[in-house]
Order: sequence, then C-alpha cells, then structure tokens
Amino acid sequence: MVSVLGEGDKAPAFELESDGGDRFSLSEALKNGKALVLYFYPKDSTPGCTREAQGFTEAKRKLSAAGATVAGVSKDSIKSHCGFRDKYALNFPLLSDPELKVHRAYGAYGEKTMYGKKVLGTIRSTFLIAPDGRIARAWRSVKVDGHVDAVLEAIREPKKAK
Repeated sequence: MVSVLGEGDKAPAFELESDGGDRFSLSEALKNGKALVLYFYPKDSTPGCTREAQGFTEAKRKLSAAGATVAGVSKDSIKSHCGFRDKYALNFPLLSDPELKVHRAYGAYGEKTMYGKKVLGTIRSTFLIAPDGRIARAWRSVKVDGHVDAVLEAIREPKKAK
C-alpha cells in the first residue's frame, strides 16, 4: 500500500547520498529555518524531468527569498545525477534513492498509468516541508508545466489561521 502523507503530517526522516559527494538529511536541511521543497522525479535527462529541474533551477533565487530550499530525488545513481547536473547547470542537490525507501515513505512510488498501461514506477510528487518538519503541502501526479510556479505560490501564501 502506498503511504499517503497529508498536510500537517510529520515528514518521514531520511538521509541519502547527494550529487555533491555528501549525505543529505531532512534534519540537516531544516536546520537553517527554511522550508524544503522535496521533489521526486522518474529519471535524469528525460524531457519532463529536465524541464522540471530547469524550472526549479531558474526559480532558486525566488524560492530562497520566499524561505525555501530545493532537493530532487530519483532512483538514478550519483554518477547519473552528476552528469544531469553538469549538462543542465542545476543548482540544487540531487539525491539518489536506488532502493526506493524514501520514495515509498513519501508515497512517490507505486502503480501509475503510462501510455495507457498500468506500471510500477516513480510517481512525480512534490512535498513542501515546513521548518518544523511537517508537510505544509503535497502535490501528487505532478504535471510539469506550471508546477514550479504553483510551489512558489504555496510558499508565499500567508499561513492560514486554524
């Protein structure tokens, strides 16, 4: 069964290898008091994944000004991530999850329909994780076009009184 994280849920802790040659953990990412945009994508250097990564790269300054950092996660190897990063001048960490443990913890891996067939694979998903470690927003089965703008808008939204 796929985990379904919702707004207000505690984000699953994780630590993964990064294209920067170090380990990247949720707890370290949130220590700076900024939110984390954690997005899961299927494969390095494919058309949709490239457009999404370029969108986050172009928006990095705006995202930072709004109080967030970004990290991308796929099952691809660090070597693949480094080639992807270098080819497209990506400016945020790419994390390798070859065993899909973090994908599964966030519900970003499971059955999906591709070209009319049911297949198991990465479900393009994005999670806005607040500095307190809770899910502020979750986007599932993301359509690339317009997505980065939607994430930026969500970060900029005034917090709703509860």
